[in-house]
Amino acid sequence: MTDVLRRGRASLAFSFFAQGATFALLVTRIPAIQDRYGVSDALLPAFLAAVPILAGVGSVTTEHLVKRIRPSRLLRWSQPVVLLALLGVGAGDRLVEMAVALGAFGLAVGALDASMNMLGVSLQRTYGRSIMLGFHATYSLGGIVGASLAWAGAHWHLSLFTSYLPVVLVLLPAAFLGSRWYVDGEGGTGPEKAEGGPVVFKLLLPLCLVMTFVYIGDSTVSNWSAKYLQDVLGSSEQLATVPYNVYMVMTLVGRAVGDVGVRRFGAVAVVRLGAVVAALGFGVVAVAPGAWVGMLGFTLLGLGLCVLVPQTFAAAGRLFPGASDTAIARLNIFNYVGFLIGSPLVGALGDAWNYRGAMLVPMVLVLVTLGYARSFAPEPDRYGDGHERPRTADVGRGSNGL
Repeated sequence: MTDVLRRGRASLAFSFFAQGATFALLVTRIPAIQDRYGVSDALLPAFLAAVPILAGVGSVTTEHLVKRIRPSRLLRWSQPVVLLALLGVGAGDRLVEMAVALGAFGLAVGALDASMNMLGVSLQRTYGRSIMLGFHATYSLGGIVGASLAWAGAHWHLSLFTSYLPVVLVLLPAAFLGSRWYVDGEGGTGPEKAEGGPVVFKLLLPLCLVMTFVYIGDSTVSNWSAKYLQDVLGSSEQLATVPYNVYMVMTLVGRAVGDVGVRRFGAVAVVRLGAVVAALGFGVVAVAPGAWVGMLGFTLLGLGLCVLVPQTFAAAGRLFPGASDTAIARLNIFNYVGFLIGSPLVGALGDAWNYRGAMLVPMVLVLVTLGYARSFAPEPDRYGDGHERPRTADVGRGSNGL
């Protein structure tokens, strides 16, 4: 059983890595995609918004599919679709071909994100200790690799298809082969699981709000960091490309060590620290007198925000142990809600007011998550003393993992 779990953990980690690389290759080449298909600036936001909307549809669909199909099977078949859709984006010539490819990408990525996190949460339960941050660390590593490959493709003036093809040829068979060792673990709602009771949205709502606020912050960094550094803080165009890379590196660092922090201090303490550090990062960005101080703010943002999403998925699994797949599929929708809200919100506030003031809005939203920190405890704090108490089912598991 030890070997089975180790292989399952490694194969799922590779799936996270592949998805991080795939997503980065898409979003970092948006200007090239726009040029290839002749998409106007007015039409581009509609295409960009369609992807997370369809991903939300894919996540909702996954909630119903996992009642009949194991999450491991959904992940096994959705990841190849995402990779082939990426290749389709690079291979087409007409606008309708891009629309079809992006539509397939959006629907499949919703199923992929949901099923990956379902497997991660169920494996964490089987292990009996925190491992979710490690999975998301490999996603960050994949994002760094994908962004680097995208930079190389742009630097050497490679076509999208030429840039994407080698990546797909490597990742597609590797991910499909690794899918043989996925482990569904415990606590899912697949065809062989007993009904675990309904997911009460009122109880899930605090985690949904946290997920939304975190992705508003994340989308602010990904969409506005370069513009902010160049237009507000007066950096060079070359230096303006650095903040997002720094942010991604710090998410990798934070997630790589985050599981140790959860095991030692508990999820509540880690979430609170992450929220405070992220809010401090936005504050530094808002008041930065120059580019290098602004860079420090984006560094803090990477360290703070990176721990919140994995712990939100893990908390949903603990909150509904008999229906964790359903809870995660619903929670995953708010990933895309935050992404849809964040960039337009900051842009509108920046145009109507100023971009320094706009950075204070995600700062406040991140601080609001402190009020929901107790939702991350292994058992709700019914005693009012702020201490976490393990669920009865977890007593005796200890922290001796594999």
